Order: sequence, then C-alpha cells, then structure tokens
Amino acid sequence: MAHFFNNFPSVEYDMGRVNVPLTIQNPLVRFKLQDILKGRSALYYEHIVEEDQSAQFIANRYYGDVTLDWVIFLVNDIFDYEYEWPMNYQKFTAYVKSKYGSIESALNTTHHYEWIYQSREVLFDGTIIPEDVIIVDKTTFDSLGLNERREVSNYVYEENENENKRNVKILQRQFLDQFLEEAESIFE
Repeated sequence: MAHFFNNFPSVEYDMGRVNVPLTIQNPLVRFKLQDILKGRSALYYEHIVEEDQSAQFIANRYYGDVTLDWVIFLVNDIFDYEYEWPMNYQKFTAYVKSKYGSIESALNTTHHYEWIYQSREVLFDGTIIPEDVIIVDKTTFDSLGLNERREVSNYVYEENENENKRNVKILQRQFLDQFLEEAESIFE
C-alpha cells in the first residue's frame, strides 16, 4: 500500500489553513478511475482473501508485481486498508473489544433481528437457492416462528461484515495493461 499514491498528481494544499501550502498527492483522482471501472463485471473474477493474505501477495500472484496492490484496492473501492480489508483473528478480536468493550459484551448484545423468509435450499439439480432475510423490529421478530427468525449479536454482525470483505474482485490480467495506461493518462 505504500506505493498506492506514488503515481497520483501533486497538488498544493493549505492543510492547516495558515497560508502555508504543502505539496501532497491528489487522492481525488481515484474517483475518475472508478468511473472507468463501473458496470464492467466481465473485466473481473472473484478471489476469496484467505487469513492474513495481503493485497501485495494477491497482486504478486495475479500480476507478478507486488506494487500493483493499489489496483486491487481501487477495483474494490477500498479506501481504508486497516478496516476495509479482511482482518485476521487477532486484529478482529482487538477491533471488537475496542468497539464493544469485550467479546462477551459483543456476544450478549443484540445488533438486530432478522426474519428468514427464504431458507437456503439445494434443488434436485444442484441449484442452490440462497438464504434471504429482512431486518425487522423486535415486535415483528417476536411474532415469527422459531424457524423464521434469528437474533444477531454485535459479534456475529461484525464477524459477517469481516467475512464479506473476503470476496474481492481481481481485474483480469488481459485488461491490466489497458487499465494501467488509462490510469497513467489520468495521473498526468
């Protein structure tokens, strides 16, 4: 991630509003690049980030260059590597403790209630119909049958959020050079 802003153009900005402008990299260029990527799902394939797997590792694996980790961040709209990239177990538990006071508190406090209106099913031909839920209030939750409802703790909520971050898009290698050329033209 250290090289993420290396190619971004520099701008003068008065950080402290004291008439002393500093030269910084312009992070707003990122939004122009995002417009190039939107709505083009055929350009990507999915990768599931394993425990402790870094963007640098993935960039090296797919592109042969660890410095292209910024492509992975950009493609996945990741702004904050610390909390938008999947956390390992130690970092996750520290995050939960800092947010909720303790693991026990997070486990014993309800985040929300769910109505399971479609259970996960596997059809005779192997087709999987995923589970689908709606977040409901406590009154609605109490009126549902035991198999139709689920109480989600703060811990489970945070765990699900972290696990969802494991599914990242990887720009297909055949489009990488074109993407880098377009990025370079924007950065100039």
